[in-house]
Amino acid sequence: MYANYLKRTIDFILSCIALVLLCPLFLILYVLLYFSNNGKPFFYQKRPGKHEKIFSIIKFKSMTDAVDEKGKLLPNDLRITKLGAFIRKTSLDEIPQLINVIKGDMSLVGPRPLRTHYLPYYTTEEGLRHSVRPGITGLAQVSGRNLLTWDDRLKKDVEYVKNISFILDLKIMVKTITKVFSSGDVDFVENMPDLDELRKQQKTTILT
Repeated sequence: MYANYLKRTIDFILSCIALVLLCPLFLILYVLLYFSNNGKPFFYQKRPGKHEKIFSIIKFKSMTDAVDEKGKLLPNDLRITKLGAFIRKTSLDEIPQLINVIKGDMSLVGPRPLRTHYLPYYTTEEGLRHSVRPGITGLAQVSGRNLLTWDDRLKKDVEYVKNISFILDLKIMVKTITKVFSSGDVDFVENMPDLDELRKQQKTTILT
C-alpha cells in the first residue's frame, strides 16, 4: 500500500511544502550561481529513473565547464568553485531536485539516480534499484555516502528496495537531515572510479 500509493502522494505534498519554504534560499543561490557560472545556475544531466526511463536531473551547478587543450573537461577538483564546494558539502546543490520529485521523476527517498552509461554493468540483483523511483537521498547516502565502495553502495540500494516502508523512509530522512547539519561522510569531489570502468577492470582481471 505505502510503496504503490501513499509514497508518491507524500513525496508530492512534502516537496511542494519544502520548495515554498526554501524559496528565499533557492532564489539567493540562483542569483549567486548565475553570476559565478556565467549565467548557468543549474546543472542538467540525463539519468535513468523507474524502469530505466531516462529523465533530466536538476541540480545547482557547482563546477565550471573548464576544459584542457584537447577540449576534455578538467578533473573535478580543478573545476569545482568555492561556492560549489560549499553547496555540495551542505547538500544545497540538491534543492532543485524537489522539482524532479514534484514532476514524478524522483522520490524524496530511494536509490540515487546514477549515470546512464552504467546501465549495462549492473548485475541482475543490482538492477532492482530501478524498480522504484530514484531518490534525493537514500539508504546508501546515510550509510556512508561517498565513502562506500561501489559494491556496498549498490547492495544498500537493493536492501532499500526489498525493505521499503514508511518507517524506513522516515529513518532515512531523519538521518539525512542530521548528516547535512554535521556535514558527515561528505566527499564533495568524488574520486571514486566510474562504475563502468571499475567493472571492466574487474572483468579483465578475472579473464587474466
